[in-house]
Amino acid sequence: MTRDFTYAEVGATGELPLPPGYHHVQLREHVGRGAATFAAVARSVMSWEVHRGSGLIVRASAERAAPGVEVTCGAGAGPVRLWFPCRVVWTVEEDHRAGFAYGTLPGHPEAGEEAFVTEIDDAGDVWFAVTAFSRPGRWYTRLAGPLNRTVQHGAIRRYVRSARRLGAAR
Repeated sequence: MTRDFTYAEVGATGELPLPPGYHHVQLREHVGRGAATFAAVARSVMSWEVHRGSGLIVRASAERAAPGVEVTCGAGAGPVRLWFPCRVVWTVEEDHRAGFAYGTLPGHPEAGEEAFVTEIDDAGDVWFAVTAFSRPGRWYTRLAGPLNRTVQHGAIRRYVRSARRLGAAR
């Protein structure tokens, strides 16, 4: 049984502008230099290691991101763990760019989509980008108000640190 996404604009992180009516995040940070660093970050993004390295528990229906793969990330400890079910909506794997986007499924505290892409530019600089649009999807995330944005931005910072660390460890 396939669960429906909890938002209508499936795939919208692949194009700009992002859809109206959501909170938008667009962050692009330098994470290293060189082809070996790019390859390591790309591999880490596509195999969920950036997520694991940010402190999340990852349960995925495949070892690598691919359209249709379902992934549930968990944050917290023991019975105080929140689960975030998603499905991959697109991937890109090119010589200079690799990554994916996933969208929220029922049970996720938010509704929307998040993309994780690494790129290497002509100068050899490696970049990691997170693009997202979201809005509260559950009563408790609506009640939390601006705290949601603080939590989301903290998670994104952890993804960037993880990408930088995994690229350096190549």
